[in-house]
Formats: sequence, structure tokens, C-alpha cells
Amino acid sequence: SGGTTHFPINLVGTGVAVQAARIALTKQGSSYVWGGDGPITFDCSGLVKWAFEQAGLPGLPHSAEEQARMGRSVSQSQLLPGDLIALYSPISHIGIYVGSGLYVNAPQSGDVVKVVPVPWNQVTAMSRIG
Repeated sequence: SGGTTHFPINLVGTGVAVQAARIALTKQGSSYVWGGDGPITFDCSGLVKWAFEQAGLPGLPHSAEEQARMGRSVSQSQLLPGDLIALYSPISHIGIYVGSGLYVNAPQSGDVVKVVPVPWNQVTAMSRIG
């Protein structure tokens, strides 16, 4: 259902968050499994948790809502690759911004980790950690 599993991983920038985004992008095409936290299968918050752990920031909760509360809130115009994008109210989905209005996420059962346009009308939190 749309999106790409071939988004380039050479994101510009330094720091833990952009490194986590690059690492998450290496998992494009991996299967979504509820409760999956890598390195083979992932759910949405498991992908975020695993990517940040590999980038040197361990200990993120395996919960979209709890991850979205971390760090500091940013506006859409301030978004940088590596920022977290959380959806719905209450928050039940999360992914990592990769720039150009796109984010990498593990969408749902039967789908794979991929890059898709951010559904701005469903975004309920944007935050920067690391």
C-alpha cells in the first residue's frame, strides 16, 4: 500500500538521532510483527527502540506513547531527520522522520518496514531525542 523499501540511507547530519534514522533505513523490507524489537522483525516502537539502541542510545521504552513523550517537542517546520513522528490520539504509532515530508516506520501486520509520506493530519506529536 504505497511507500518505498529502497530509500537511500545516506542522510545528511550528525548525532545519535540521524544515525538512528540511517540504521532504521537499513531495515527497509523487514517484516512487521507485533512486539518485534529487531533485528529481524519489528513493530513501530520496536523499530525506533532498536535503531536508537544501535546508534548508542539504549533504554527507550517499547511503547509509541512513551517514546513520543521523550525529548523535546518540535514543530513541523523544525523537523530534522531522526526526529520522532507519532500518530493518532491516544498515540498508537511512531516512526522516524527522514526528511522531505517522509518517515520510516513499521506500519502494521502483513506489511514491512518502509518509507512513506508523513500523514500530517494524523500526527499528534513530533519530538527530538538524543
